[in-house]
Amino acid sequence: MEYRKLGRTDLDISLIGLGTMTWGWQNTQDEGFEQMDYALERGINFFDTAEMYAIPPSPERFGTTETIMGNWFKARQNRDKVILASKMAGPGLPWLREGHNYINKENILKAVEGSLRRLQSDYIDLYQLHWPNRGSYHFGKTWDFSPNFDAQAQQENFLEVLHVFQGLINEGKIRHIGLSNETAWGLTNWLQIAKDEGLPRMASIQNEYSLLCRHFEQDLSEITLHEDCGLLAWSPLARGILSGKYLNGAKPEGARLTLETRPEHRVGVQVDLATQKYIELAKRFDLDPCQMALAFVNRQPFVSSTLIGATTMGQLRSNIDSISVKLSQEVLQGIQLIRREFPMPF
Repeated sequence: MEYRKLGRTDLDISLIGLGTMTWGWQNTQDEGFEQMDYALERGINFFDTAEMYAIPPSPERFGTTETIMGNWFKARQNRDKVILASKMAGPGLPWLREGHNYINKENILKAVEGSLRRLQSDYIDLYQLHWPNRGSYHFGKTWDFSPNFDAQAQQENFLEVLHVFQGLINEGKIRHIGLSNETAWGLTNWLQIAKDEGLPRMASIQNEYSLLCRHFEQDLSEITLHEDCGLLAWSPLARGILSGKYLNGAKPEGARLTLETRPEHRVGVQVDLATQKYIELAKRFDLDPCQMALAFVNRQPFVSSTLIGATTMGQLRSNIDSISVKLSQEVLQGIQLIRREFPMPF
């Protein structure tokens, strides 16, 4: 396993991180235990979860993944072996905290206490804001995103939130903080306010990044590299689409997009065409398509950890093995040509 620094902290996190959002829906607790055991054995020390998991979110599944992880920590007595990340949901879930889930002092304190209880832990190593109060271009909003918010009010909220996090860090309940599904404006403001006020600094940003989704590269990559606030790349296989299992409208039994009840914005003609090209490229160079896709993410200098998710042990083993895959210049040139042909397939 390879390790990279988490921002400007003293933590070295595994380049492959373990995503957990299927536990409690697609995966049982026993299967989650098996995945965590194997990941730790393979040198993965960074596990990422969220209060709203298992996915898709619902009142019935809320907190289930954290509960499974907490049971594992209790059973294995190995909390100190894992760098644990969790997240607080932003606005939008009508059943969460009576639909008033604005990211502020009151709700942060409630969310942190709930996660600590379910995780059966005294502390969370990296506590993240799952998405911003003001919204962003993530989750399928790329094509019609139109920012419209009171910048001063948002900056005042950022300051309030950082003061709350300072208190939680002082209490030992969280160690470091991070963002998720943020924009360049958001990230730069969070960093600048922390610097100006001497408050805790965002250590990372967790955004979607894959061969099919490369929005991060144009502006955010520059910020993360030069401000030491690396990317935790979620959905590096585009929800499994890059495996090719959904091509031509296929709906494999038990697969995530087969079971998903919400509309899927990643499905479409352009996505299929691009995916087929990437699979053909991988086969031309005798590579597993998923491992090629993960190796592409792993090699990016702005990536601190590639968050993999798996529903079977076979998938997990193969995904972790991508750490040993190095892409040749010929493969990278092929990826560049496909990207030019399909720059933004969803």
